[in-house]
Formats: sequence, structure tokens, C-alpha cells
Amino acid sequence: MDTLTIDIIGILGVAIVVVVYFLLQSEKIDPKGFLYSFFNAVGSLLILYSLLYNWNLAYFIIEFIWILISLYGLRRWYRNKNQNA
Repeated sequence: MDTLTIDIIGILGVAIVVVVYFLLQSEKIDPKGFLYSFFNAVGSLLILYSLLYNWNLAYFIIEFIWILISLYGLRRWYRNKNQNA
């Protein structure tokens, strides 16, 4: 895959994470809802993918942790959804 495509994938990931964070701060998205954790995980996965080609250990670690936290949020959302059903 060429460098431009990889950069675009990483930038798309950054855009997703930043937009979701803005939506959180403007109270347009629920921090315990599905969309917040889902889009954080997707954005971080795209950033992580770009880091496989443009290696940076520190960024890789934080994106990996961000994905784990997002998956934890998705798990909690799923549990709460099933308990309320």
C-alpha cells in the first residue's frame, strides 16, 4: 500500500476520534452509549493501522490502550443493555 493511502487512513482515524470527542464535549453523544465507544475504537484502529507502516512506539501504545478502553466501554454498554431488556 502506498504512503499516501496509509496517511489518509491514519488521518481519517484522527478525524473520527476528534469529532467524537467534540460531540462528547458538546453533549451531543452519550459517553456511556454505543456510538462513543464504537467510534473511538474504530478511529484508534485506523490510527493503529497507519502506525504499523509509520512506526512510533509511544503512539502505538496509547492507541492500543485506547482500543482496550473502548472495548471495555462497549462491553459495559452491552451488559447494561441486556440487564435493562
